[in-house]
Amino acid sequence: MTAPSHKPMDLTDWGLLIALSILWGGSFFFVGIAVRELPPLTIVAMRVALAALALGGLLRILGLPMPRDRRTWVAFFGMGALNNLLPFCLIVWGQTQIASGVASVLNATTPLFGVLVAHVLTRDEKMTGNRLAGVLIGFAGVAVMIGPTALAGLGNGLLPQLAVLGAALSYSFAGIFGRRFKGMGVSPLVTATGQVTASTLMLVPVALLLDRPWTLPMPSATAWGAVMGIALLSTALAYVIFFRVLASAGATNLMLVTFLIPVSAILLGGLFLGERLAVRHGVGMALIAGGLAAIDGRLFARLGQHRSASAAKG
Repeated sequence: MTAPSHKPMDLTDWGLLIALSILWGGSFFFVGIAVRELPPLTIVAMRVALAALALGGLLRILGLPMPRDRRTWVAFFGMGALNNLLPFCLIVWGQTQIASGVASVLNATTPLFGVLVAHVLTRDEKMTGNRLAGVLIGFAGVAVMIGPTALAGLGNGLLPQLAVLGAALSYSFAGIFGRRFKGMGVSPLVTATGQVTASTLMLVPVALLLDRPWTLPMPSATAWGAVMGIALLSTALAYVIFFRVLASAGATNLMLVTFLIPVSAILLGGLFLGERLAVRHGVGMALIAGGLAAIDGRLFARLGQHRSASAAKG
């Protein structure tokens, strides 16, 4: 599998990763509103369908054609299955039986799986000591932020917990799989459009079969607004950024967004919903920052050089 060689993320990559975490962190806010009136699978199907329409319209405005060859569309469907269909369905089913906090902790294992999968399947994103230590520190930070109440539920409900872990594993494979689009010459905007279009073709029949949304009451304007928010911001715009970071920084670095999503969600809750920030949130954020610094490596390299220079002078 060809891809650009791994390099530390620059300021642009970090900025896009933070923006992506805010967009995906905000999805919890939108889903929390929409789920009061709509079933989860219907929300997921509408999310990708509206995102596909929006991105398809943007491509038309920009005059960018969608690929027509079979090879590219097979890749779109593969990406849609790994990045949307499988994880969305597994998480939705898992969260019907386990608490959302437990699901969040389990979902934060995505970078752990990402490091392992990238080490096995790629030549340029091999595991390093700094990277593994950083991932473990970041995972600890997520667990601290979410709190002991969620961790107490980790021993209950084996199958739904395995389902959420399966979703995290699927996300890590999606990150590796998606590296191919740059080598195929497909831009991030076109890739995002193709992926959500393929996801729509797979998810809408599932939602129609299981939820029968035509039998549901008409959602309120608030619910529609939440669905539009999750479709246009947390899906359409987010996936354009997702594939941009994937092309420039690699799959392992991209998976770090899983650590940043809880930070964004908690900060957004504090800013817009009046939710109080606890001490554990600050401790967890500090651990996540330390983990990200370890994975990036440049800060520790500079400290090592400074110590070497000081020792030489002494």
